[in-house]
Amino acid sequence: MKYLSYWHDTAPTFSKAQQGPVEGKVDVAVIGGGFTGLNAARKLAREGVSVAVLENLHVGAGGSGRNGGHLNNGLAHGYAEAKAHLGAERAHTLYRAFDRSIDMIEEVVREENIACDFRRSGKLKLASKPSHVAGLKAGFELIHREVDPDTSWLERGDLENEIGSQAFHGAMLYGKSAMMHMGKYAAGLAEAAHAHGALIWENAPVTGRTRLSSGWQLQTPRGTLQADRVIVATGAYSREVRAAPLDYFRRRIISVGSFIVATRPLSEREVAATMPGNRTCVTSMNVGNYFRLSPDRRLIFGGRARFSAVSDQRSDAKSGRILRAGIDRIFPHLADVPLDYCWGGLVGMTKDRYPRIGEADGMIYGMGYSGHGAQMSTLAGQVLADLAMGRQGTNPLDGLAWPAVPFNRGNPWFLPMVGLWFRLRDRLS
Repeated sequence: MKYLSYWHDTAPTFSKAQQGPVEGKVDVAVIGGGFTGLNAARKLAREGVSVAVLENLHVGAGGSGRNGGHLNNGLAHGYAEAKAHLGAERAHTLYRAFDRSIDMIEEVVREENIACDFRRSGKLKLASKPSHVAGLKAGFELIHREVDPDTSWLERGDLENEIGSQAFHGAMLYGKSAMMHMGKYAAGLAEAAHAHGALIWENAPVTGRTRLSSGWQLQTPRGTLQADRVIVATGAYSREVRAAPLDYFRRRIISVGSFIVATRPLSEREVAATMPGNRTCVTSMNVGNYFRLSPDRRLIFGGRARFSAVSDQRSDAKSGRILRAGIDRIFPHLADVPLDYCWGGLVGMTKDRYPRIGEADGMIYGMGYSGHGAQMSTLAGQVLADLAMGRQGTNPLDGLAWPAVPFNRGNPWFLPMVGLWFRLRDRLS
C-alpha cells in the first residue's frame, strides 16, 4: 500500500514552475498554490495583471490534492441552520455560490481544456440511522422549496439502484453535485495560469513579509518578491507559513485531519454490487464518511477517522485501519479487497464552519472552507482576483465577521475533546 495521495500519484507533474531564484516585482503575489490561489492567478493573468504564485511545496500539495474528490453543492451544515445563523438572504446567496462555483469549475475545465474527468454525478446525503430520516427529509423539503429544486428524496427502497449497502435508510439527492480528478485539475489550473502569463514558484515557502512604501516584499529561502497586493490562499496550511503576519489566520483557522483510503480497481461486477449509481456519497453522522468511485473504479473512502491535526505516515496508517473497518461495515462484500492507497490532509475549519473571503492586515484572503473547499475554492479564487483589481460586488461572504478562536494559535490541542463530543452525539442520535 502506498502512503500518498491517489490524486498526486496519478496526475501529471506540473512542469512549468520557475527554476531560478524568486525575484522581481509583480502587481499581485499569491501565497498558496492550491485551487484558490491558482484560479486567482489564472484570472488575474487573463486580464493582463502581472501575478506570481509562491507555493510551499508543489501545486496542489495541500488540501486541493488530498481531498475525497467530491464537488458537492449545498452547505457544510443544514440550510435551516444557515438561515438562523446568517439570515435568509445570506444563506440563500451562499448556497447559490456553491452552485455557481461548480458551474465555474465546469467552465474552466472547458475553456482551458483540462482533462480531469469532470462529471455531474449528483450527491447522496445518506441517512445512517432510522432516527436521522425525519430531520434529513425536513431539510430536503426546505431546500427543495426555497433554494434548490434540482433535489429529490429517495426512500430506502429507492437506494437499491444507487448503493450496494443495507446500512442506510433513505437519502437526499443533490442533482447539481459533481466529481473530478483533483490532481489533474490542480495541474491543469497551474498550466492554464502559466499559459496566461502567471509566474509560479514551487518549493518557495514565504518566511517573512515587509511593508514597503508601496506594497510588500515577501521573503522566501530562494529570494524575495515585491508586490503591490498580496493574496493569502493557504487555508489549513496557514500554520506552515511562518511569516508573523499570517498569525491572523492561524488564530481563526482550526486545522483538522481528514483521512482517505482507496481500494484496488474494482471489477465491473464489484462496481455493480457497490456503487451502481456512481455518485458522490456522504453519511449523516457527525463523525461520518464520504465515498465515491475513482475514474479507474477504485472505491475512495474517507472520513474524520481521528480528530487529529497531524497527517504523516504513522497517523495516516492509524486512520487507515479505522477507515478499513468502515468499508467492511458498509460494504461487507469488499472485506477481502485490498487497499492500494492511504493518505491524509488538513481541513481548514472556521468556528462556525462558514468560509471567509475578505481583506485583513493589508492582505486579501480566501479560506476556511470547512470541508467544502474543492467546490468553493475556484469561485473564491475569482473573487480574490476581483478584489485585487478593485472590483466589488462578487463576494458572497462580504462583511461576515470572523472572530478568532479562543486559545488557538494554529495547534488545536482541543481536537480530541471535540471528537469525543461528536462521537457522543452520534451515539445518542
